[in-house]
Amino acid sequence: MYDLIIIGAGPAGLTAGLYAARGRINALLLERFSPGGQVLTTDWVENYPGFPEGISGFELMEKMKTQAEHFGLPIRMEEVIGLELHPEKKVVITHKEHLEAKALILTLGATPKKLGIEGEEPLIGKGVSYCATCDGPFYREQEVAVIGGGDTALEEALFLTRFAGGIHLIHRRDRLRAVKLLQDRAMAEEKIEFIWDTVPIRILGESGVEGIEFKNVKTGEISRKEVQGVFVFIGTQPNSNVINGMVKQDEKGFVMTDEKMETSIPGVFAAGDIRSKALRQVSTAVGDGANAAFFAERFIENME
Repeated sequence: MYDLIIIGAGPAGLTAGLYAARGRINALLLERFSPGGQVLTTDWVENYPGFPEGISGFELMEKMKTQAEHFGLPIRMEEVIGLELHPEKKVVITHKEHLEAKALILTLGATPKKLGIEGEEPLIGKGVSYCATCDGPFYREQEVAVIGGGDTALEEALFLTRFAGGIHLIHRRDRLRAVKLLQDRAMAEEKIEFIWDTVPIRILGESGVEGIEFKNVKTGEISRKEVQGVFVFIGTQPNSNVINGMVKQDEKGFVMTDEKMETSIPGVFAAGDIRSKALRQVSTAVGDGANAAFFAERFIENME
């Protein structure tokens, strides 16, 4: 039996693993894909302390992974498909095995929300994308639409200016939600056109994106733009399927915790983007992960 199992190797999971390994806790970190989480799709991180010039998302996560492994944290590539949460032990079920631990930290993260409009699903990977860093280079000198008005939408729109000929940023309100610095940069970028008070209603195309149809929410007027790509940044949803209501969640499915990062079940902690909170950033995930590991260690000590 492990002392601690951590599920998810994003910033929160890697930090929790680092603290656990450094504290000589018998811990295991499980990750279904590659360690790094959503940060791997971020071209440049410039608001994480310690890197005044910024750092690529890939490099930052590689450093976190290397540091955790330096202290002896085992990281295993296995997908968790089920949980059994008992008072005396937590059982983690993968395709290969059943693993037992005294405590559990959920760092499952979140994934981008979809628009849910006609044409979106069949064109995913054929012009519809949720990651400009991943797919931006495919759209050199082409027209693309960006949906959203928060930090991520503007960051990705600015990244796309390196490749696209024109970017049509569609936002349902008449003002942006992003931080002022990003707003100023985007407003100053001649490649970005803002389409205000507007929601997308249909993505056009068969074998690939050919255009987007949208409606002005104030006038009801329907318009369309010829674009070859549609990038969607309208928020995230928790990767909470494996939890399946076993711990208390908010109305959106994010896991609720106390200030110790502990969930409604003693010995089960949550950290990072899976947690119900106002701000989801690398820095807040790291703080969550450190706290979760600290209080998980306290829980384990009290068991003994």
